[in-house]
Amino acid sequence: MLTLYDCATAPSPRRARLLLAEKGIAHETVEINLRAGEQLGEAFRKINPRCTVPVLRTEDGLLLTDNAGIAAYLEARHPQPPLLGSTPAEKAEIASWHWRVEFEGLMAIAEALRNGSPAMANRALPGPVDYAQIPELAQRGLVRVQQFFVTLDAQLAQRQFVAAERFSIADIAAVVAVDFARVVKIKPGEQHPHLVRWRAAMAQRPAMAL
Repeated sequence: MLTLYDCATAPSPRRARLLLAEKGIAHETVEINLRAGEQLGEAFRKINPRCTVPVLRTEDGLLLTDNAGIAAYLEARHPQPPLLGSTPAEKAEIASWHWRVEFEGLMAIAEALRNGSPAMANRALPGPVDYAQIPELAQRGLVRVQQFFVTLDAQLAQRQFVAAERFSIADIAAVVAVDFARVVKIKPGEQHPHLVRWRAAMAQRPAMAL
C-alpha cells in the first residue's frame, strides 16, 4: 500500500492528501510533526534529505518527495478521474493555472508567513538550510496574496472550476491556497463574490474536509 508522510496542519501535504482522496486511493499515513522539527531529524532525512513533506512511498519503495512528482505518478497509475486533464487543451490549461496558483498564491503566502513570523526566524525557506528572514518580502507577500485573490475571483466569474470546465488539480491547489491565506490574516470577502461562491461549492466535495 502507498504510504503518505503527512502533516495535518501544513498546506503542502494537504494537496497530496486531497489528490489521493479525490482519486479514491487507499493509503497509510505517517504523521510528521513539523512544529517539533521532526522533518529535520536524522530519521526523516533518510526518507527525504530535503526535509519537507509530503513524501509518498509507493508499493515498490519509490520515494516521491514533492507534489509535482506525486501528482504525475498518481495520474499515470490511476488515470480516473483525470485531475490533470484529458485532452491536450485541458492538460495545458490545467497545468497553466496550477502553476499560477502555486506561484501567485501558495508561494506568496509562504513568502509573507516565513519572512514575517517570529516563529520562523532563520527558517525563511523550508528545507535543511537555515535562511534569514527578509521583512520586506513579508510585506510584498501580503500584497501578492491580495492580488491573487483578485485574479482568482476574476477567473471564476463565469465558470464553475478554476480551469478547463472540470474539477482538477488546479482547484485542489486553489482551495489549499485560499484556506492557507488565513495564516496571514487574508480571506475572501464581499469584494470576491465569485471566489466565495466557488469555495462554498468546493466545500460540498467529501474530500475537502481533509
